[in-house]
Amino acid sequence: MLIKLRTLFAGIILSLASTATLAQQTAEKPSFDDYIESVKSDALAQGISEQTLKLAFADVEFIKRSVNLDRNQPEKRQTLDTYLPKRVPQWKIDKARKLYKNNYEQLNQIAEQYGVQARFIVALWGNETNFGTYTGNFDIVSALATLAYDGRREEFFRKELIASLTILDQGHITPEDFKGSWAGAMGQTQFMPSSFLAYAVDQDGDGRKDIWGTQADVFASIANYLKQSGWNDDLTWGRQVKIPADFDESLATLKIKKSLAQWQELGVRRFDMTDLPTRDIQASIVLPDDAQGRAYLAYGNYDVLMKWNRSYYFVTSVGYLSDRIAYPSVFTK
Repeated sequence: MLIKLRTLFAGIILSLASTATLAQQTAEKPSFDDYIESVKSDALAQGISEQTLKLAFADVEFIKRSVNLDRNQPEKRQTLDTYLPKRVPQWKIDKARKLYKNNYEQLNQIAEQYGVQARFIVALWGNETNFGTYTGNFDIVSALATLAYDGRREEFFRKELIASLTILDQGHITPEDFKGSWAGAMGQTQFMPSSFLAYAVDQDGDGRKDIWGTQADVFASIANYLKQSGWNDDLTWGRQVKIPADFDESLATLKIKKSLAQWQELGVRRFDMTDLPTRDIQASIVLPDDAQGRAYLAYGNYDVLMKWNRSYYFVTSVGYLSDRIAYPSVFTK
């Protein structure tokens, strides 16, 4: 009985302490307006002009929907077999092939310039924003300010907020047109502001890196991101394969690289059960679901696509769409 009472009192004390701590944290947290003033001070110290800050924060607001979406992102409830048909339906494949063909001259020039196959540029464009038709309508400054102030990932979003102000200060876009996703991803490429500063390209030479409305800048920015991340245009992304029933699943990780010959010795085969290619290529085995689901040989470019979005499902969808763009040839009647 004494032990139970001690346990009860300990629980009450811990609960009161937690409540007091929460109340203290709430009391110490600045208002949203005060937080914005601290961001302005940091931005000024980093060389951003007062005029830019005045325009950028003129209509800034706390967007509760951004917080709700950040805290309630859907958990994985599907398999690759159900995901791919939804992510890459036939209409998207048809549209991708048409746009690839219609923009071939420009795409080919950019592909040669950056050393990135054009089909991957189109596949990323299609998977990110449905070829530029859906880029988000959230005010970028407000969305990033909201998520920084919310505090769950303050350091990350505050850094992105400062980067977004740098973009405005450099004159790439006006504050009223500065729109994107609820988390601050922008334009037809869905770059976060820091990625924009690192990889966006002014391909048409007009002085602006316009990933919102200039197709040449969009294509070149995607290609530059891949190039700077280590893309090898002598290789594809990977291939679907068959693994033996006794395959050691601990080998299925991007951290383990083996030659195609070594994977062949371990029983891995092409999807049609023929031998793997004889090229001297290092690759990993990826199981997006488990050993009973789809299996892929992932080449170096797979790792590059994972830098863009660290999701096996997303990378597989990009690779799948790129393959459907290329085969059979879009120029075959």
